[in-house]
Amino acid sequence: MPSSREYRLAARPVGFPSPSDFELVTTEVPDTVADGRVLVRNTWMSVDPYMRGRMDDVPSYIAPFELGAPLEGSAVGEVVASGSPDVPVGASVSHFAGWREYAVLDAADVTVIDTTAAPASAYMGPLGATGLTAYATLKRIAPVREGDVVFVSAAAGAVGSVAGQVARALGASRVIGSAGGPGKTKKLLDTFGYDAALDYRQGALDEQLAQAAPDGIDVYFDNVGGGHLQAGIGAIRRNGRIALVGGLGEYNATAPVPGPNNLLQAAKQEATLRGMLVTSHLDLFPEWIATASAMIAAGTLRTEQTVVEGITAAPDALLGVLRGANTGKMLVKLVDGAK
Repeated sequence: MPSSREYRLAARPVGFPSPSDFELVTTEVPDTVADGRVLVRNTWMSVDPYMRGRMDDVPSYIAPFELGAPLEGSAVGEVVASGSPDVPVGASVSHFAGWREYAVLDAADVTVIDTTAAPASAYMGPLGATGLTAYATLKRIAPVREGDVVFVSAAAGAVGSVAGQVARALGASRVIGSAGGPGKTKKLLDTFGYDAALDYRQGALDEQLAQAAPDGIDVYFDNVGGGHLQAGIGAIRRNGRIALVGGLGEYNATAPVPGPNNLLQAAKQEATLRGMLVTSHLDLFPEWIATASAMIAAGTLRTEQTVVEGITAAPDALLGVLRGANTGKMLVKLVDGAK
């Protein structure tokens, strides 16, 4: 039997997580699997900001991680044993049993992916839930209309870097992004096609946004909350749309984070504020994959990855995401030579 290393939740963090909150355990995996099951050797796994919320034992839209149990998350890998004719040995698949080197799964819980169209790692970024979040948000939650001015926070991250380009493809006339530091703001302009880049570490964000969009914005794609949301509301035009996608500004807070104090401005502008859970929009996946594949082939969707090597790097990778250390999607490569 091959051995597999996996990470389990050792303790629930208070504030920012520490490496001691994770436990690395070695397990044995079977050589064969029962009918209807598959054994997958994971080649890539994803770490994402929402995982911080699952480390807390609080009710949410997704169950918290269990203490002492393997962590979960998006992963891709190769089937090395199969009890299903629909998922043969050698197939590349995506699934949700990350944070481990091998996973035994029901065949119904894996999706065979086409690695001739794009590398396997892309199915956790632009062709995965990350890209779908950007697309579904700007198609359904805060739909972009021809000529709109769009503002995206955390714009150099996995979702934000795609969102700006999707907004452009949907007809936005001007796309503005915020990020932390000159390296990331330069990346917004040079790589991800933003028209203006705001460094939230350099001066008042509302003043920067007013300069970048003197006539206001039509759509705000909120990945942060707090002061970013306040700035977005302050700039929103009549009948504007605000999508509440993420809360990077509060994931590690130990006390309530101040929220926007200008909600009445949204009412005056008859703006909408609507929450976004990507799990409610999985029906758009085929449409998005077709759209994204065409954009990648045409060179109109540029993506980046921040990659760390080996299962033992996974906790530091997650902590890096929570600190904003990544540009584009943060991934953990589990197998040398994986693409």
